[in-house]
Amino acid sequence: MAEIILKKTNRNIAIWLYIGVGMLVIQIVLGGITRLTESGLSITEWNPITGALPPLNHADWVTEFSKYKSTDQFRHIHADFSLSDFKRIFFWEWLHRNWARLMGLVFLVGFFYFLIKKQFKKDMIIPFVILFLLGMIQGAIGWIMVASGLVPDRLFVDHVKLATHFMAALVLLCYTFWFALSISVPSAMKNYNWQLRNITWVILIVLFFQLIYGAFMAGLHAATSAPTWPTINGQWLPDSINRLSPGWKNFLDNRIMVQFIHRGFAYTLLVLVVIWTVYARKFRGSALFSRTKFLPMFLVSLQVLLGIGTVLTSPYGDNLVWFGVAHQFVAIIFLMSIVFMMYILRPAIVEQNFF
Repeated sequence: MAEIILKKTNRNIAIWLYIGVGMLVIQIVLGGITRLTESGLSITEWNPITGALPPLNHADWVTEFSKYKSTDQFRHIHADFSLSDFKRIFFWEWLHRNWARLMGLVFLVGFFYFLIKKQFKKDMIIPFVILFLLGMIQGAIGWIMVASGLVPDRLFVDHVKLATHFMAALVLLCYTFWFALSISVPSAMKNYNWQLRNITWVILIVLFFQLIYGAFMAGLHAATSAPTWPTINGQWLPDSINRLSPGWKNFLDNRIMVQFIHRGFAYTLLVLVVIWTVYARKFRGSALFSRTKFLPMFLVSLQVLLGIGTVLTSPYGDNLVWFGVAHQFVAIIFLMSIVFMMYILRPAIVEQNFF
């Protein structure tokens, strides 16, 4: 009876964590929309409590719009904005911030509910503390990122800080997902194959840098600098990849170099996942592995196609926003599929704790 109660408790906690995972995915997608619609600087202050409410009347809207008019982004890019245009970009930033507040509430309420009900095992407490710390750090990085665009001569948030914000969100997502897996996936579903595990590690490392450069692509709107494929503006090795001095700045600030690197990582990932899939097809693992081993190949293929679509359509209308967001969403799901494979693939049969 005690074992049945424990399994039910773990299931309830896992469901709560998976809800959190879903909310984090939505939040990261909202962040992508906010960046690509240039909405991030529309709210110039950080008010954790009072900022939850949008302007409630015309006078409040005029006040908020006046604050935005003080930014260089408005003066140099959006000087023709009407109040209705401002409301449109304000909505995305407001929703992004309030979804973060809602996530915090869901995590806090769930945490104290299970704590009061004494349903946490002792070895869960520290991981939960780490989870909340990661959430707080992510919120702080978010405001530092926004503040970076509110200084003189800045038209957008700093793309390196944007990438830091994005990667911190992904670390929080993966941590929460891993935690949920650790209390919901039976040991019998784990598989022991050191070759697949090692290839998965390589994929994860390459994907880490690919995601950083994906954030650079969004932050610099780099897709529009070379809306061609398979070449970059007609060249396989563009002349302009080394145009900045000192040379290291090209890896951070040169839009052509950023796109060149981003494409290179994409092709590398595709090859690595093909190799992974060949090994996976030969491996007779658990039923769970057999049902899910096609996911990395499917997702990386879709991701490459969406990347090409984003680049080719980026100069036209809102295509950069919606193709870019779809591209980002699939990247997140692909990352989660690799984290999932990392969890169910083990190098040797040993007892595992949370990590």
